[in-house]
Amino acid sequence: MYLGIDVGTSAVKAVLIDADDRPVAQASAPLTIQRPHPGWSEQDPEQWWQGTLSAVAQLPAAARQAVRSIGLSGQMHGATLLGSDARVLRPAILWNDGRSERECRQLESAEPALRSIAGNAAMPGFTAPKLLWVRQHEPAVFAQIGCVLLPKDYVRLRLTGERGTDPSDASGTLWLDVAQRRWSDRLLAATGLDERAMPRVSEGPAVTGALTRNAAGELGLPVVPVVAGAGDNAASAVGLGVTRTGQAFLSLGTSGVLFVVTDRFRPNPARGAHAFCHCLPGLWHQMAVLLSAGGAVQWATQLAGFARFEEATAAAQRRGLVRSVPAFLPYLSGERTPHNDPHARGVFFGLSLDTEPADLVTAALVGVTLAFADGLDALREAGSQITELSLCGGGARVDWWASLLASALDLPLMRPSGSESGAAAGAARLARAALEPGGGFSKASAERVFEPDAQLRTELLGRRDLFRRLYSDLKDTFKEHPP
Repeated sequence: MYLGIDVGTSAVKAVLIDADDRPVAQASAPLTIQRPHPGWSEQDPEQWWQGTLSAVAQLPAAARQAVRSIGLSGQMHGATLLGSDARVLRPAILWNDGRSERECRQLESAEPALRSIAGNAAMPGFTAPKLLWVRQHEPAVFAQIGCVLLPKDYVRLRLTGERGTDPSDASGTLWLDVAQRRWSDRLLAATGLDERAMPRVSEGPAVTGALTRNAAGELGLPVVPVVAGAGDNAASAVGLGVTRTGQAFLSLGTSGVLFVVTDRFRPNPARGAHAFCHCLPGLWHQMAVLLSAGGAVQWATQLAGFARFEEATAAAQRRGLVRSVPAFLPYLSGERTPHNDPHARGVFFGLSLDTEPADLVTAALVGVTLAFADGLDALREAGSQITELSLCGGGARVDWWASLLASALDLPLMRPSGSESGAAAGAARLARAALEPGGGFSKASAERVFEPDAQLRTELLGRRDLFRRLYSDLKDTFKEHPP
């Protein structure tokens, strides 16, 4: 039996799988976010540990005693600041915290090579700008820093007493030389830090320590190895079996992710694309990230007066792509790929007396679909090619949306069966790989494959020119008239 623990933003999840990667049991414990000021997002790291204890305790006791190793995954970018005595110095600043926009500009000015080394533009979501903010606004806290950890790696510290991370999660800090898979002295120096404050980087299936006896007792587990694990997207990729060059997945959660495995470092920061290490040796990945995907459709559902997401999307499908469907920019919280524009906002264009409530939902589905097509272009510009594409996330259950996506991207889209796509399950697979180094990662089985539809593709292409022109025409206006 192998245990995967995923330290998410809203919950800690624990999954047990057997030696054939089949899920045996799973449980979760909720987390809360604190927002002490507008644009801020923080969590107390103690929540992650208590959530871990709670989630694991819900798993069957007999199965827990059969666990052979543990893997970790988690939300990326969170700045967890510890003193030299491993005491938490302040609440962790999370990935969706927006306070450090000015520090991003300062960071790129201080180190002009940042984008070429880190493979990414400086954005408030990353870890390094958060530390620059702490340095400037909380100097007494900054002076006490002995170690900076990511969320899953704080849980590792509580499990094993060891400071460790993996290259996929470390890529999201802006301190890693992503091509070389090691910390960059230049990027650390730009934030006033050095490698002494960083955990050791190990590949995802590598053992980083073992449970302490105290931790094993609290969790009801034997003393077993804990592996490096992965950031949440890389762990989800392992859960889906997206582990070879050209394999990809598209995730329809509140935000959206298009993730493709690459055989080398392929950055395109000018287009808001992310180039990270995969959690497996010798592999990297690119990501196009949409800040509002399922979240935009859920927002349109409520705006149009539908009680449930499923009711709204069914009504949208019945209406179809009629002329009364307006164009929609889904940038409700700004946008990452391809615009890297925190000022961008959502727009309906072409509303008329003929527009019905269901048309607003269709507009949101189409807008997010076309945004993914823009993201795919940004990845292809850097040389990535997709050979297999899987679909996951809550929005993956909407068949018509899957057909729209397959048609807009002009790629078959496979929806996997079961719960293999969870990040916690991917972490458990990495735990198994540590004890079975010759084993591979099987591809999740297909529940259904959505093929591109020629008529849908023609209709979507007809809408794409207006979609792209709207942002181009409005981008200066977004900056001039912030919400």
